[in-house]
Amino acid sequence: MTTRTTCPYCGVGCGVLVQRQGDQVSIKGDPDHPANFGRLCSKGSALAETIGAEGRLLHPTVSGIKADWDEALGLVARRFKETIAKHGPDSVALYVSGQLLTEDYYVANKLMKGFIGSANIDTNSRLCMASSVAGHRRAFGTDTVPGLYEDLELADLVVLVGSNLAWCHPVIYQRLAAAKAERPAMKIVVIDPRRTATCDIADLHLALAPGADAALFNALLVAIADQGLTDPAFLNHVTGFEAALAAARQDSDTGLSPADLARFIQLWTSTEKVVTVYSQGINQSATGSDKVNAILNCHLATGRIGQPGMGPFSMTGQPNAMGGREVGGLANMLACHLNIEEPTHRDAVQGFWASPTMADKPGLKAVDLFNAVEDGRIKALWIMCTNPVVSMPEADRVARAIAGCDFVVVSDMMAETDTTRLAHVLLPATGWGEKDGTVTNSERRISRQRPFRAPMGQARGDWAIIADVAKRMGFLGFDWTGPDQVFAEYAALSGVAGQLGSDFDISDYAATDRAAYDALTPFLWPANPRQQGGRFFAKGRFHTPDAKARMLAIVPKAPQGVTQEHTFRLNTGRVRDHWHTMSRTGLSPRLSQHIAEPFLEIHPKDAQSLGLEPASLAHVSNAHGTAILRVLVTDRVAPGHPFAPIHWTGETAPTGRVDVLVPSIVDPISGQPDSKSAPVAIRPYAAGWYGFAVSATPFRPDTPYWARATLGTGMRAELAGETDPEDWQAFARGLFNLGPDVQVLAYADNRRGQHRLAFVQNGKLLAALFIAREPVAVARDYLSGLLGQTAGMETLSGQPGADKPDNGAIVCSCFGVGVNTIARAIVEEGCLTLDALGAALKAGTNCGSCRPELKGLITRFAIPERQAAE
Repeated sequence: MTTRTTCPYCGVGCGVLVQRQGDQVSIKGDPDHPANFGRLCSKGSALAETIGAEGRLLHPTVSGIKADWDEALGLVARRFKETIAKHGPDSVALYVSGQLLTEDYYVANKLMKGFIGSANIDTNSRLCMASSVAGHRRAFGTDTVPGLYEDLELADLVVLVGSNLAWCHPVIYQRLAAAKAERPAMKIVVIDPRRTATCDIADLHLALAPGADAALFNALLVAIADQGLTDPAFLNHVTGFEAALAAARQDSDTGLSPADLARFIQLWTSTEKVVTVYSQGINQSATGSDKVNAILNCHLATGRIGQPGMGPFSMTGQPNAMGGREVGGLANMLACHLNIEEPTHRDAVQGFWASPTMADKPGLKAVDLFNAVEDGRIKALWIMCTNPVVSMPEADRVARAIAGCDFVVVSDMMAETDTTRLAHVLLPATGWGEKDGTVTNSERRISRQRPFRAPMGQARGDWAIIADVAKRMGFLGFDWTGPDQVFAEYAALSGVAGQLGSDFDISDYAATDRAAYDALTPFLWPANPRQQGGRFFAKGRFHTPDAKARMLAIVPKAPQGVTQEHTFRLNTGRVRDHWHTMSRTGLSPRLSQHIAEPFLEIHPKDAQSLGLEPASLAHVSNAHGTAILRVLVTDRVAPGHPFAPIHWTGETAPTGRVDVLVPSIVDPISGQPDSKSAPVAIRPYAAGWYGFAVSATPFRPDTPYWARATLGTGMRAELAGETDPEDWQAFARGLFNLGPDVQVLAYADNRRGQHRLAFVQNGKLLAALFIAREPVAVARDYLSGLLGQTAGMETLSGQPGADKPDNGAIVCSCFGVGVNTIARAIVEEGCLTLDALGAALKAGTNCGSCRPELKGLITRFAIPERQAAE
């Protein structure tokens, strides 16, 4: 049986074909889906490895004790009603997620704003896309992405700003790379302080000063005006040009050389078909909204918007952040792009819902919401499908706030996360493969997520959980029997919004029944008698009172300064094979092989001045928290500007929760936190010993530093501590929960601080621990593969014999190809092109996410003579 569904990861919204035969599930890209045309990234390709029962929340719990649904939902409804009656509607809040389906979002928004009467519902999308929303609304009058994915392929110049497309949106990166290969004259510019994998296809990399994006686009606007390249006809549909230009003429430093700045301006101004793609590097800033509007100003001044191959393009981070924005899931919006501040809009929505009340002002945005939890204004909190104890800025403070809240409900598919541990009530929600609903991707394309198996345990859809609570609170209008009815109601409301001038109108689907819902194919909004899909704003009509766009006067502001104590500015972001807080990708052995622990990218000059050795550990701190991270010395980052990934949690690496370091400084317009410039102090972590452990069964270390990762054969972990235990064998038995009857093979060199232990039962390796005074140098992939295999004293070498070549650290996750295997193919077999490596090893032939790394390895290992001969 084959099911057409949609990937649950990033905002690309790739179509997925799921083939199920009994308990066996296989995954491949849907060749007919217009987002990916059959492509999948490494995460999407590994989805089948993430849908097992491991770690799932299978039943409701109340105060940690198993409960039935009736007891749990009754308690939630009663506590919310009592809190509202005693303290008012603003004493409760919902914090939701861009991984909810649109139907879930709609029901939550309806309950909170139309029936409870508060707008205290916000979403983790506030952390990634809120500045884009604010920029769109300020310029266009509505939160609308003007263009389509195909515009990147049709453009003659694509500018990627604050976007590591190769790792964060790999399928769009591969579409762009293929377009450039077909049309080599196409130019690509990457604007990023870091040299990321995306730079592999760039004609120009601008390593601008952190936070200088607005200054750069202001300089571009000045050049556009001075060279007479504005579009006077289009500017008739725009206000604010003169003020924007005057502000842009103020001197601001970009950190670029005059030559690089001139080259960028020449490329942009001389190319009509230009698309400017931006993502978290723009949005996650205390001035993110201004940066977005600085970009939009340039496209509005030239009329390069809403036409094939030209326009600004916001790449969304989450699978349904767009759906949440459309449905009003943010605290400052109503459904269907209607405005909460507009009485006519509020009355229309309240009338449609026949609701007893309607929130009449914006609610608390994410950071303010958790501040209100901390100071007691919010007394009942419901968190859905997200992990704010890891992902929010000042995460330790957020954890304390939630722990101190009177009543906390968490709906999740996983039983143990940093956030579920703080809940009074846990509600089991369906996961991907069980969910039934719709999502919207970055180009406004609505697609179905379809179930291909029954919910696990007692899990239920989020929309149904919320609706049941609403009914128990005594509210009418929540009696749907399926998500198709929720979708149809939502589509009908969008028709009301369309009559009020909203661009979001999918009223063609207002009569959708179950059969039509099941058969729904991906479509672009809008979908109504006036417009079917397509682009926006080419004709110069916008959703403002005078139908004109707004150019804003942008005065660039530098990010918060470093201090004498905190001299480094920490940048944070994603890695290639993991997603958010790893509750899904952490279950996949292959996704855990590429990067298995949290790290700190730091420039060689900084590492030298601090005394940080490669692969040692760094202690990173500020007033908000501390982290311990593996040192990766690289010139990919600039001096003074290290980088760390966001994914690790208390479940996978407790000292790797980097958002404890991010301050709660937000953009004043969007409320989005500044996640790219946290002032920190860095010093070597004084490790007395380092360790590497593998086990055929799961284990949870209890050492000052640890980071664990899933294997196909068990689990691995990196360890470190300051002082030695009295007995390493006893330590190891406790670590792996092994009794005295399990045989141990041991080697010790006390003088050098080396200890190696292998635990064997019936001749098979159960677990092994390697200890050294410096970072442990063993073949990790090889040792992981020995679990469950015949083991002898040779295991303690930690290295394969000559007849068993070490694959090395994984580069290609799709096919498990390691760096040593790739190096041998380059050096010994003369594989000096990506195609040659693909033919020999399959590396890079599936999702293509590893191709930039493969190209780097060819450069690193190729023999000059062979390159010349070729």
